[in-house]
Amino acid sequence: MNGLLTRQKDCIQHLLKWKVGAVFMDAGTGKTRAAMEIVNTSPCENVIWIAPLRTLDNLKAEIAKWGGLQGKVEYFGVESIGMSDRIYLSVYNLLSDSKNTFIVMDESLKIKNLEAKRTKRLLSLSRKAEYKLILNGTPLSKNLLDLWSQMEFLDHRILNMNYTKFKKTFCDYTVLTKKTGRKVRTREFINGYENIDYLHSLIEHYVYKCDLKLNVSQYYNTVDYDIGKEEKEEYYNIKALFLDNEMLEYRNNNIFLEMTQKMQHAYCCTADKFAKVDELFTKIPQEDTIIFCKYIDSRTECERRYKEAKVLSYQKEAFGLNLQHYQYMIFFDKIWDYALRMQATRRTFRTGQESDCIYYDMTGNVGLEDMIDSNIEKKISMTEYFKQKTIEEIKTEL
Repeated sequence: MNGLLTRQKDCIQHLLKWKVGAVFMDAGTGKTRAAMEIVNTSPCENVIWIAPLRTLDNLKAEIAKWGGLQGKVEYFGVESIGMSDRIYLSVYNLLSDSKNTFIVMDESLKIKNLEAKRTKRLLSLSRKAEYKLILNGTPLSKNLLDLWSQMEFLDHRILNMNYTKFKKTFCDYTVLTKKTGRKVRTREFINGYENIDYLHSLIEHYVYKCDLKLNVSQYYNTVDYDIGKEEKEEYYNIKALFLDNEMLEYRNNNIFLEMTQKMQHAYCCTADKFAKVDELFTKIPQEDTIIFCKYIDSRTECERRYKEAKVLSYQKEAFGLNLQHYQYMIFFDKIWDYALRMQATRRTFRTGQESDCIYYDMTGNVGLEDMIDSNIEKKISMTEYFKQKTIEEIKTEL
């Protein structure tokens, strides 16, 4: 265990006495190395390491850098287990053939959705192993309910309650029922949480939580740009079309998402946006800069214009990449997802970073941009925002 950071040693010491554990360490704090040491100290001869597919190559390189895992190791993409019967059965058979296998579930928030086939399959697989670790930068992305499936993956005896009981025990929530013709729509709103001390007492032995502390700083800047006349006209036309749609009156989240996606896409490649990035690159070096894009159109154009910069997609590349040799980051398109935004910043602000991390938010002069910024600041989702607003309020803010 030579060369371990203090926080890694603390994590290992905290979890070694148990067969299961949750490593909730911020991105960049070295949780992979800590997990490796826990696995290598166990009596298990086989390891199944499950992670987002796009991170596997980087993960294997990271593990090899620190000396590798003992015994036979198999890596699987979490998406593959959900989508492929063949791969799911392969993992199932590996666990059935060996009673001495350690399962590591990397980016464990990938199993928060109880309705997803992926989650159901991974919970089923977890019951076939005694030794298990889950890894994530944070245990929650939306609300406290994200925690249930992660603890269930480790061992159902930790919480010893089903999802419904967990919600009733720890969440103060309101159920609203609305009749529209023959249809009855029911929605739940979480008002707050309760019995948190009790929850802490149930999970504290099995969880290690660590925030990232570096001797470098993070600086955030806003770069304003003007949306062109044609793009702005299209933006308002889309707004008018959708806000007259009766589906919005039924509080249809998908319709609201479709509307905002189309509105944002209408101006994602407006001329002044690129002009402001061009100006920015007279002050900072392209080769030290990451550009995050949301749309294929904006990514393609950024790749064409800024060949020395690293252009990435939020959904595909905000997780699992170690890019601490970059200092600058441009958020070319805004996103609603606070957790995904934080994951993006942690590609550079992580262990090994020796320079201050500087971020630039491209911000257009329409209401949607302010709306997304406000949501990120409040750490709430697009769905939560939509539930809280009337149609008239949405019309005014957009």
